[in-house]
Amino acid sequence: MVALAAGLSPLEKDNAFRALLSTPLERGGGCDPVFVLLLLWYNTTHLKNPTPKGRGLRSLCVFMETVMSQKILVVDDEPDLSKLVAHHLRREGFQPISVSNGADALREIARQPVSLVILDIMMPGEDGLQVCKRLRSRPETASLPIILLTAKDEESDKVIGLELGADDYVTKPFSPKELTARVKALLRRMERKETATRYAYRGLSLDLTRHEVKVAGEKVALTAKEFALLERLLQNKGKVLTRDYLLNTVWGYDYFGTTRTVDVHVRRLREKIPLLATAIETVPSLGYKLVDEE
Repeated sequence: MVALAAGLSPLEKDNAFRALLSTPLERGGGCDPVFVLLLLWYNTTHLKNPTPKGRGLRSLCVFMETVMSQKILVVDDEPDLSKLVAHHLRREGFQPISVSNGADALREIARQPVSLVILDIMMPGEDGLQVCKRLRSRPETASLPIILLTAKDEESDKVIGLELGADDYVTKPFSPKELTARVKALLRRMERKETATRYAYRGLSLDLTRHEVKVAGEKVALTAKEFALLERLLQNKGKVLTRDYLLNTVWGYDYFGTTRTVDVHVRRLREKIPLLATAIETVPSLGYKLVDEE
């Protein structure tokens, strides 16, 4: 294979490598040896700055496993559109998984972890908004990045979707390149959020390492649960967090109290930190949302 490739022009080599990238690795983990062989050839004969820094097959294997490890779930009942989106995601190094309805999406997410969900709103059966709401109500998927695909003129769907916790939306018809760019941008934001140890909001600061909350430089005394509740709200600015989700993530699954406990602690946060009186919005029949900073 390497011998055959030796006579290719740089452009032909580049096209061959890009075609190789569009072919996903076999499920089940591991690093495809043919994939690594071709990547090694490309790395050493074509790239001006070999990646990853010429450290051999082991590094190449780790490198490609990292690139190809992010699974993106595409939920859309239009086969042609789903295939087009999957094609562009593969070209960017992602592993797309396509399903055509909400029930299959929930089953797939329960079966294996995914890095992000692209979710069409208009689907038969359980629509995208219902799926979004169910994902946000479950602790294990409450922070899963979600991009909604919406119809051109349905502004209400966009608003409802964002209020239910979707992170972004793309209006149909859309450019696949724009969609993949939004996927990468959202994943970068999530990576930065996961490494955060300090949060700032309208003069309020929360420091996880010091377990300290300050408003305008003055310390505010909070109980452990109040601190954890505030942290969860700051982590999810602009997202609706259900009472059940907050109860499970802050108090734990083995807590036998009711969701009224959440209401009491939210009231205490509003009393202790006046700026939260209007910043924490009550979403009827759902839960609470910390409004985005203006």
